Amino acid sequence: MSEKCTGQCQSSPTNNDLNNNHIDSDDFGGKFVSTFKVPKMDCPSEERLIRLAIEGISTTIGLQFDIPSRLVKVFHDDNLDEITNKVQSLNLGASLESTSESCSKEAAKARKLDQSNKASEMSALRWLLLINGVMFLVEVVAGVIAQSAGLIADSLDMFADAAVYGLAIYAVGRTVSLKLRAAHISGLLQVILALGALSEVIRRFIYGSEPISSLMMIFGGVALIANVACLFLIYRNKEDGAHMKASWIFSANDVIANVGVILAGLLVTLTDSRYPDLVIGLIISLVVLNGARRILQLKY
Repeated sequence: MSEKCTGQCQSSPTNNDLNNNHIDSDDFGGKFVSTFKVPKMDCPSEERLIRLAIEGISTTIGLQFDIPSRLVKVFHDDNLDEITNKVQSLNLGASLESTSESCSKEAAKARKLDQSNKASEMSALRWLLLINGVMFLVEVVAGVIAQSAGLIADSLDMFADAAVYGLAIYAVGRTVSLKLRAAHISGLLQVILALGALSEVIRRFIYGSEPISSLMMIFGGVALIANVACLFLIYRNKEDGAHMKASWIFSANDVIANVGVILAGLLVTLTDSRYPDLVIGLIISLVVLNGARRILQLKY
């Protein structure tokens, strides 16, 4: 604990600094502040995993997330070892960057900024949950009709998003045990669905399939429009809070997956082969399955 905060807290950020540095907060407390580098923290799933893991610690602490820079600040007391173990147990490549005495002004300003954004964030999260939930149902039905493993897998990606947004809404005011239970349920559902999609890819690889490329491109395009709508929905808030910054990154990545489904449909047409559909279905299913694995690693 060699670094100290000066009496004037000269290094504490203003509200504009917090926005420029992509910092967000929750309830803050603790004598020290430690910064962790988390290389694999690039979407709401990882941010939520870290929150749930650390919130399970009994001592009152606070968190600040800088997702674009893959950094997490933790305000804590004399329990750094426990916090480090929790963060590193998630297998996100986390490492402790620095520890210093905390500055109360920095925590207070971050808390004030966070409170001012909660209402708008909650409204956006509800819309994101609705859009992703509806698109999950639309794509899974379209995938069955079109015999497309890519569309079915992409629907699971929508479900994973909806689970993250739903968990973020459910977690407000809940106990840690209930938060973790909800996370585990969503993780189990993702595992079941992802394994179902993988088995469908294997079945179609062995027994053959005739994906309807036109439906793949049409509903891949509908999903693309839905994710672009999500991007516009959270644009105003993307720099205000960790959930919004993470949701922006997550939805931007989903756009890439949607383009992949459309491209796979085009390749099915051009090559008269089912393999482009199977490849994109396999990739997306593995991504969803890996996210579910991380959720299920959380412990009480």
